[in-house]
Amino acid sequence: MAQNKQSSTKIEKSTSWRKRLIDIFPFSQAQEDFFQYYKKGYNLILSGAAGCGKTFIALHHALNEAKKYQYRKKVIIVRSVVPTRDMGFLPGTQKEKEAAYTTPYENIVNELYGDSNAWETLVDRGTIQFMTTSYIRGITLNNSIVIVDEMQNCNFHELDSVITRIGEESRIIFAGDYYQSDFTRAHDRQGINKFLTILEKMNYFRHIRFGWEDICRSGIVRDYIMTKELEEKQESNTYEEWSPGG
Repeated sequence: MAQNKQSSTKIEKSTSWRKRLIDIFPFSQAQEDFFQYYKKGYNLILSGAAGCGKTFIALHHALNEAKKYQYRKKVIIVRSVVPTRDMGFLPGTQKEKEAAYTTPYENIVNELYGDSNAWETLVDRGTIQFMTTSYIRGITLNNSIVIVDEMQNCNFHELDSVITRIGEESRIIFAGDYYQSDFTRAHDRQGINKFLTILEKMNYFRHIRFGWEDICRSGIVRDYIMTKELEEKQESNTYEEWSPGG
């Protein structure tokens, strides 16, 4: 996220509700690229390691844009809530089913406003909406900033369904780490690569890749991701050097 005492993000608070969204500053070059591309109006792909603040900065900029429009522009968070797509078989209402998945966003929004009721207030006002890929068909998302989080757990069909919902005066941000997919079938895992290949050829998209050097969650997360990448690279080199009967 971009620097502060509690979450590596420098913050400055103002007084009234409409102005209470904190200011943040880029923590790394990848975050700086996001700030610049967002300002220029691009749709964005944020991919890479956990703990880089991808969702944090996306939500901040989306809410800041909504605030400039006096919250008439909506912030819509979209994700696939269960890898098995069996959400309909879970007990409870749709809201109850989604509750376990909205907690990370609730925590971020409350931190961004320095208000433990910010998420609830903005949801009640209709400024923030949480949607799942299971219920997105047949609608048009106008006048919205759409954040597709954990994109690595959406298959190609879901990603295709989401982007074709984008209407007038809207923009979209995809965030996730395609190396951390919950999919077990190769076909599903390969879907995101096919989708990103298409987006990267479009004029209206920019792809920002985050690495271990961009991790701001904590030192231990940065150290773990860096060490894991080194181990995986060594394993890959070992496999390449070895050959049957060699």
